[in-house]
Amino acid sequence: MELIKPGTKIDFIGKRRYAYLFSLILIAVSVGSLILHGGPNYGIDFAGGSLIQVKFNKAVGIKDVKNVLLKMGLKEAIVQNFKEGEENEYIIRVVRTEMDITTLSEKVKENMDKKFGFGSVDLRRVEMVGPKVGEDLKKKGLYAVLLAVVGILIYVSVRFEFRYALGAVIALVHDATITLGAFSILNLEVSLPIVAAILTVIGYSINDTIVVFDRVRENMRKARKTPEDEVMNESINETLSRTIMTSGMTLLAVLALYFFGGGVIHDFAFALIVGIVIGTYSTIYIASPVVLIWNKLFPQKSPLQKGRRKRR
Repeated sequence: MELIKPGTKIDFIGKRRYAYLFSLILIAVSVGSLILHGGPNYGIDFAGGSLIQVKFNKAVGIKDVKNVLLKMGLKEAIVQNFKEGEENEYIIRVVRTEMDITTLSEKVKENMDKKFGFGSVDLRRVEMVGPKVGEDLKKKGLYAVLLAVVGILIYVSVRFEFRYALGAVIALVHDATITLGAFSILNLEVSLPIVAAILTVIGYSINDTIVVFDRVRENMRKARKTPEDEVMNESINETLSRTIMTSGMTLLAVLALYFFGGGVIHDFAFALIVGIVIGTYSTIYIASPVVLIWNKLFPQKSPLQKGRRKRR
C-alpha cells in the first residue's frame, strides 16, 4: 500500500534548520520545566512512601479528602485525582508516617467512613516503598536507559558507521528528553511503568531510524555521484509511506489504550503517544541531518563513500 506516490520529493533535509530551531525550543522548555520543578515528579516507586487509592460511591471534593487527612495529622499527604474530571476517585501519597501501611490504610478508611458515611469509600490500591528501595530503583532505572543508549550506539556503529550511530543516539536522547519534559510540564508522576514506556519509545524510534539508514546505504551504492544530503532526502521520501502507516497504526492502538484503558495505564499510554509522535519527527528531521553536521565538522571519506570510489 503506497500512501505517498513514487517519485515524491518533499524537501525534508532542506528544511532541517527550521527543525533544529523547533527541537531546541522543545528541549529548552522541557529542561526549563524540569529545573523549575526540581527534577521529575517521581512516583512512589522512586520517591518512597505509601500510596492509597480510594474510590467514593458519590462525588467528594479533593478539599474534603485533604481535610480528613489533615485531622489525622497527615499534613504532608498529597491528594490527586486518579482520573482527570472525576471527583470520586483519588490517589493519596504519604511520604512520611510512623504507621505501617496496614494501620495507615485502616485509619484512612475509618476516618473517611466517619466523614462521608459508612461504606462510602473503597480502598482500591495500597502500596508502600521504602526510601532505600526507591533510591535503588531510581538508579537502576537510569542505568537501564543509559545501557540501552550505549548498546544502540555500539550496534549502529557496527552495522553502519559511527556518524550514523551518533545521529541515531542524539535522536533518541532528543525523544526521551521531550517525553520527560511533557511529564514535567503536566506534573505527571514518573514511575517504573513510565521508565518502561521511555525504553519502548527508544526501541520504537531506533527501529524507524534503522529503516531510513538502510535505504540511505542502499541508495548511496546506486547513486554514486549524488551528494549525500540528496540521497538522504530521497531515502526519507521513499520510506515515508512505511513511516506514516507504521506510526499511524501504532498511534491508533496507543490512543485506544489512553482513552479506554483506564486510569492505571493512562500515563503509560500518554508517554507512548508523546514518544511515537516525537520519535517519528526525529527520525526524519534529526537523525539524518546530524550525520550531515558531522560530515561538515569532520570531513572525511566514509567507508560507504570509499566503497563507491573503488567501484568507479
